[in-house]
Amino acid sequence: MKHENRFINELSRIVNGALRLDIEKVRNYTAFLADKLEQDGDPTSAARLRKVLAESDHQLRPTDVGFGRMLPVDTDTRFPLIERVEWSKLEEPPVALALDQWDVVNEFLSVAKSYAQFDTQSTVGSISLLMYGPPGTGKSRLARHIARDLGLDLYVARLDGLISSFLGSTSKNIRALFDFAAKTPCVLFLDEFDAIAKLRGDSQELGELKRVVNSFIQNLDALGPQSIVLAATNHQELLDSAVWRRFGYRLELRYPDESMRKQLWHDFLAPTEITDREIDLLVDLSEGFSGSDIHEVSRRLHRRHITTKTPSQLKDAFSVLQNLSLGEGEERRFLSALRGKSVEDMAGLLRERNEKLYSHASLAQLLGISKATAYRRSQGSKKDGN
Repeated sequence: MKHENRFINELSRIVNGALRLDIEKVRNYTAFLADKLEQDGDPTSAARLRKVLAESDHQLRPTDVGFGRMLPVDTDTRFPLIERVEWSKLEEPPVALALDQWDVVNEFLSVAKSYAQFDTQSTVGSISLLMYGPPGTGKSRLARHIARDLGLDLYVARLDGLISSFLGSTSKNIRALFDFAAKTPCVLFLDEFDAIAKLRGDSQELGELKRVVNSFIQNLDALGPQSIVLAATNHQELLDSAVWRRFGYRLELRYPDESMRKQLWHDFLAPTEITDREIDLLVDLSEGFSGSDIHEVSRRLHRRHITTKTPSQLKDAFSVLQNLSLGEGEERRFLSALRGKSVEDMAGLLRERNEKLYSHASLAQLLGISKATAYRRSQGSKKDGN
């Protein structure tokens, strides 16, 4: 068969669903296989599969959301509990991770791509990855990357929205969410995970909410290996230890190191906008900034370029970085220390930090002054210090 080897996973899932008399699974994965065949350039086979589906289904079906299933909704408000992310329409730079982080991601992807064989071997439990770390370190971008690599739709559940004002309805919402994931070929992304997976021993929480955590754990346990589950939190310290144990893969996303920041600046800024030497300055100045922050700097520079009709300059990037350091913590203490300083003091502090990197020519660019003035200002700062 022409596509036998390329689509053996989908065929295995369909057979598995048929043997278990799970008609929804058979329908969903057959539709999924038809889509993949069409994308692979075989519309004839795709049409034949869809014709079989149409001829064997004489009942009215809900509005199609990609695989013939309706999105789960809150039982009281009727608002959708999840949303589908159109990752195929997003143009994003490559995800920047350290080698040890890529090792975890690649192992997860390798297992997820071959999970059909886990069905036949009766291995229990979903294939799940928990991502944790400070805001802006790339958890959502990585979720999109994983879905894109697996060729699956990405559905995002913001778990604070699952918690109904009627607490008794929250467990029903969770069950509806996992029922959808169990029968739909997709990557389920549980964003803001700490909203529902808090420590059950927290004396500040209501007893009903503690039962909700138990309900979440039970539903996660009930998922089979055909389900791909990602979760993300900025507050891993709030997670219950039993929740941690439900995730076979765990990934800490940290603030990018020097090499990662350099890659991010190259990814986000066009080569015509900035030189390699200026990149080195931005790498040093952005210590303690997240990938999301670096992306925001590049967006603001691009908007300035559009509105002012002038090329972006290094002093503009320096100004934006200083602005983004407002209200931030110790991670950005160096840039925060420059805030409110005179030009002389800033020149002196930058020279003290790295005299070779912050040459007088570089100071002139950063501070928007002449090279001669940069020299005088830095010398003046030295005299004041003495």
